[in-house]
Amino acid sequence: MKVLDILNRKGGDVLSIGPDESLAAAAAILAERKIGALLVMKAERIAGVLSERDIVRAVAGAGAPCLEHKVSEHMTVDVITCAPEDSIDAVMSQMTASRIRHLPVLDGARLAGMISIGDVVKNRIDEIENEARALREYITA
Repeated sequence: MKVLDILNRKGGDVLSIGPDESLAAAAAILAERKIGALLVMKAERIAGVLSERDIVRAVAGAGAPCLEHKVSEHMTVDVITCAPEDSIDAVMSQMTASRIRHLPVLDGARLAGMISIGDVVKNRIDEIENEARALREYITA
């Protein structure tokens, strides 16, 4: 299975926010859309990723007033990405090793989508269920 298979199933829509927006604005988008991370975009380029965890760390360290801080003050700037042709196993290993839950997908320089660890796990569960079903059918045939 490839990253492209996940994108084909879920779509390539990516929610983003600007680096000068507030953490409160980012938190509102995350809560409203029930997602765990936003791409931070500046001039149609990835400037960073802001996750729920980034916001929690900010609030834990500085209290509620930090919600008025700019996204750029708390985002991850060294963004790890993957490509549509990457295998799901490779992406799963990368996410685990890097302790990240969201990966932007770049097709060359073009943003193709974003996948989460939940997308990867769901895909893996579907694969295992299909393998189990095929084995049961083989055994009972």
